[in-house]
Amino acid sequence: MTTPNAAAAGTFKIGGEIEINRLGYGAMRITGDGIFGPPSDHAESIRTLKRLPELGVNFIDTAASYGPDVSERLIHEALHPYDGLLIATKGGLTRPGPNVWVPDGRPEALIADVKKSLRQLGVEQLQLWQLHRIDPKVPRDEQFGVIRQLLDDGLIRHAGLSEVSVEQIRAAQAVFPVATVQNRYNIVDRTSETVLAYCESAGIGFIPWFPLASGDLAKSGSALDAVAKTHGAAPGQIALAWLLARSPVMLPIPGTSKVKHLDENVAGAAIRLSEAEFAALDKAGRGAS
Repeated sequence: MTTPNAAAAGTFKIGGEIEINRLGYGAMRITGDGIFGPPSDHAESIRTLKRLPELGVNFIDTAASYGPDVSERLIHEALHPYDGLLIATKGGLTRPGPNVWVPDGRPEALIADVKKSLRQLGVEQLQLWQLHRIDPKVPRDEQFGVIRQLLDDGLIRHAGLSEVSVEQIRAAQAVFPVATVQNRYNIVDRTSETVLAYCESAGIGFIPWFPLASGDLAKSGSALDAVAKTHGAAPGQIALAWLLARSPVMLPIPGTSKVKHLDENVAGAAIRLSEAEFAALDKAGRGAS
């Protein structure tokens, strides 16, 4: 049996210079319930992380708030010194409890998040750091300004944004180069279509979070189910194949804490949809959204 490889997804250059395979990995699920505390199975989480380079996954997305701090520390334990890997992280959210996320975009808080991530990941520079949310309580230009300073100081190499509009991306671009945008997007959630189109035109990597959501489309007899059966694949693999076919700047980061599920996700990178299959799924997804 051939080992799946994320290289089948093709490549993209973050910031026009750091080449990665387009199918990445989201490290949110290796923490405890509610993305809080340690994982229930530490050993399996470590095995899952160690499996990533074996599968050609060289783009890993995490955040200081995952745990909080748990995800970054596990990545360090399993993968440091990250040979050939791009570890992207995020800051700007605090975690009072499970499933609770509170923005904190004060300049001093963002700087502290970056310095903490540097320590936890064991690096001198973060290759990609993303603002987890623009804090509505802090002038956005203050938040963008501190990102510019972090870039100038060499603490981060490239910077991105999460859950933003086209207008917000343009405002940020007036202050610093936006390398990536991370918005919720999947086959049935298409609210960020205009953002995706802008990212594609500007060469910005688009990282869809919650990429495998498919709702009723995963049910027996649906368009997704029919295409999955044609390819002898799971619906989630087809959802990933659709995302990868949707745009050359699309960088899906499905997450899991299980090696078996990780292998299944990466196998989706090799699935090629016909034009008719892509169109049918596109239509069904828009109808379900």
